[in-house]
Amino acid sequence: MACKFHASMTQPLSHLFRALVGALSITSLVLAICEPAHAEKADRTKPLNVVADRDGNFDLLKQVIVFSGNVTITKGTIVIKADRVEVRERPDGYKIAIAFGSPAHPATFRQKREGVDEYIDGQAERLEYDEKPDTIRFVNNAVVRRLRGESIGDEITGSLVTYDNTTEVFSVSGSQPGAGASSATGGRVRAVLTPREGTAAAAEAASAAGAVLKPSPTLGDKK
Repeated sequence: MACKFHASMTQPLSHLFRALVGALSITSLVLAICEPAHAEKADRTKPLNVVADRDGNFDLLKQVIVFSGNVTITKGTIVIKADRVEVRERPDGYKIAIAFGSPAHPATFRQKREGVDEYIDGQAERLEYDEKPDTIRFVNNAVVRRLRGESIGDEITGSLVTYDNTTEVFSVSGSQPGAGASSATGGRVRAVLTPREGTAAAAEAASAAGAVLKPSPTLGDKK
């Protein structure tokens, strides 16, 4: 039976490694969300925690800890899930987490927006979260959505999507520099944008979506 491995990334990686040893004995489109809500500001100062099915391995050469087996990273309301995650620390103490998935099982990201029932939700074959600039890159077959409750507000797809938590700006590219076109997007970016809530356009769209077609009372009477 697989045992869960927990690690809190509030300490430097060298401290965490010693704890592990003791415990284990061993193109482009730019879009901004123009609404008053923001990503949870408190998330930036929260500790980065990791849970995995298998033990973490510390690479002395690369100064990186590798977690594998149903890995879940949490940092405040941020939740990242992947098959494998590498966590490294900058000289200034900020951490970088790279989450690896696959075309069949992409790595996933979710973060709540402050003050509203909305989430930024995305997936890609690789996620790169950097604490210092507070950005996340969705790499290869990227899909990023803004969810209103469980409904999709906006959706962006491309080979590379970068999301800046501080400014809430998305940068989207159909293909990475020096790389071929994404097999899923064909080198193109795609955005589906819905009207901002509380506007006349949003009310009209909601009315149209709720309209029900009614059968004619005379339909079928003709012989």
